[in-house]
Amino acid sequence: MKKIASLFLVSVFAGAITLGAYKLFFEKESYKLVTSEEETPFVTTSNLNTSAKGAGINEADFTIAAEKTVNSVVHVKNMTMSSRGPSNIAEFFYGYERKSTPQVGTGSGVIISPDGYIVTNNHVISNSSQLEVVLNNNKSYEAEVIGTDPDSDIALLKIDAEDTLPYLAFGDSDNTKIGEWVLAVGNPFNLTSTVTAGIVSAKARSLSRTGAQSFIQTDAAVNPGNSGGALVNTNGDLIGINTAITSQTGSYIGYAFAVPSNIAKKVVEDIMEFGNVQKGLLGISAANTKSRAAIEMGLDELEGVYVAGVEEESGADEAGLLEGDVIKKVDNIEIVKFSELTGYLSAKRPGDIVQVTLDRDGKSLVKNVTLKKQNSVILPATSFKVKNLSKADMKKFGVSKGVKITDVPESYARYNLVNKVIIALDGDPIENINDAKERFGNLSRYGRTSFTMINENGEKEHMILQ
Repeated sequence: MKKIASLFLVSVFAGAITLGAYKLFFEKESYKLVTSEEETPFVTTSNLNTSAKGAGINEADFTIAAEKTVNSVVHVKNMTMSSRGPSNIAEFFYGYERKSTPQVGTGSGVIISPDGYIVTNNHVISNSSQLEVVLNNNKSYEAEVIGTDPDSDIALLKIDAEDTLPYLAFGDSDNTKIGEWVLAVGNPFNLTSTVTAGIVSAKARSLSRTGAQSFIQTDAAVNPGNSGGALVNTNGDLIGINTAITSQTGSYIGYAFAVPSNIAKKVVEDIMEFGNVQKGLLGISAANTKSRAAIEMGLDELEGVYVAGVEEESGADEAGLLEGDVIKKVDNIEIVKFSELTGYLSAKRPGDIVQVTLDRDGKSLVKNVTLKKQNSVILPATSFKVKNLSKADMKKFGVSKGVKITDVPESYARYNLVNKVIIALDGDPIENINDAKERFGNLSRYGRTSFTMINENGEKEHMILQ
């Protein structure tokens, strides 16, 4: 009887606890954890379905953009001929018959007009002896190179197709937002019409120390063979040309880079209209914010572009920009780093006027700057930076032709070459930067050459390169 009574009491007690718990948690409407005087829920839950890429994944439809893009992206095959040397000691001593063997490289391209103009990367078609373009329907055409721009790594091709071709319209890459969904379409590893998805993970990304590049960075999978292919938004608008990956293995490891469509479009239009690229330059040199001197000055924490120098007779010079100014905005584009400045200006031409907002000693100023043609180049073989002579230079040095050295690599620093004027190469006069770039580009690596300079005292000097 005692055991039965004990069991009865335990059952009653357990039932009471269960009933109390039920009353507490289920019969009352709700309880909120309040963190302030207002009744604000401590945890809120969205009704939207989310994914690792962000919210609203089920609302994003890639099918229309993919269908529109795959038919406008082509397979580019680049055939080059390479000559082999002697393969053994006997061939070396007794002579050999030089043989040329074909090598085929592959990449992608994007049809941008119904009559067969195609944009791709310059490195996809460089040194080609024959170019073949294969459409998504497997039709094949021989392609002609209309023009190239190695600086932006953009090339323009043309095929003569009998039918009107599907094509992509250029979108406005300046309006592309970080976190926006994008598709990369191309032919990785010869796998034609491959579509991958990702987001824009950064803008104005530079892969060089100079910051002269300005790429769209994405985490859409891009591999060898994707170069020259399309980066499109969910509307199917072309916002970039896939160009590079960063990898220690040669294959995709999470980051890919595309030339923004505004830059690619401007390059294509320049090639079509002028036969070459028209670069509109501001006329400043920017401080390397990673250098020790810049870090000591606190420039590595600066938001904007620090003007380290202003080129004589440039648009910046004529508008009154000074060394020490900090560029904060160009037109309506906020400028935080140098690659943002170069990226925006890459879509401009000589003669265009841009509104530059700058900080000068804590005061905000606005200057209207007329962009001018390129006035300086880096010479092949030496990496000297030279510029065309100004009127003041011509008067000072007593010459009407030549190029002025404005910077040299560290290996030449001890020769005091800066501010001297090169007037001849191997005895032949040099007229301007284009002439100098072409002549220095043709120098043999194995021969000796000399160039003639005039120093600031009007004296001629000679330097021999070996």
